[in-house]
Amino acid sequence: MGCCGFPTARARYYAHFSAVEVQTTFYEPPREATARQWRQSAPDAFEFTLKAWQLITHEPASPTYRRLRTALTESQKKAVGSFRLTPVTLMAWQRTLAIARALRADKVLFQCPASFPPTAENLHRMRRFFAAIDRDGLMLLWEPRGPRWSDDCVRQICEECGLVHCVDPFVRCCVTTGLRYYRLHGIGGYTYRFSDEDLARLRRLLPQDGDCYVMFNNTFMFDDALRFRRLLEN
Repeated sequence: MGCCGFPTARARYYAHFSAVEVQTTFYEPPREATARQWRQSAPDAFEFTLKAWQLITHEPASPTYRRLRTALTESQKKAVGSFRLTPVTLMAWQRTLAIARALRADKVLFQCPASFPPTAENLHRMRRFFAAIDRDGLMLLWEPRGPRWSDDCVRQICEECGLVHCVDPFVRCCVTTGLRYYRLHGIGGYTYRFSDEDLARLRRLLPQDGDCYVMFNNTFMFDDALRFRRLLEN
């Protein structure tokens, strides 16, 4: 359990939680030396997960590209996003993979925007991309967004591509078996503060057996995650 990103000083965070989902790799991966410093500063048992670089999943018109430091040429802009299999997206995966190795992470999340629908072309791109990349033993997580993705479609593409379905459990149920990976985005938006009743409901939504990651991704993520941890301990 933990947060999506460090909402407080790392030393304070490490004292309370056992995992973090690194967000900076989505906007642009840091230097490998930086990632190794993060790994060395954390407790040995602490776990890093991370998001794949947005060049793989998001179109260049996405507002998230405002935080991209690497300037893309016009031809490169046509070769990124929506799981296109191109030299640029393969480079983006290699950069992501290098950071995963430096952090000794074994889980990488591919988060898609709601503007990425389950069209025949997009499903074909996903199949090609995941068949082509070097997974290096990683568990690959996938978070589709929006109501157009039916459970049957998500289940099929996860089975074909070897992916774990990542969900906000307040929005939908996970359709893959085994590991559960929950990302709490805030009910209705990022600025939401989870109530005690929400956290009690979240506790009931946890699977009865197997590993489950609960990662808060809202304005009050640190406090909400800390309150939920205490609830689980009681």
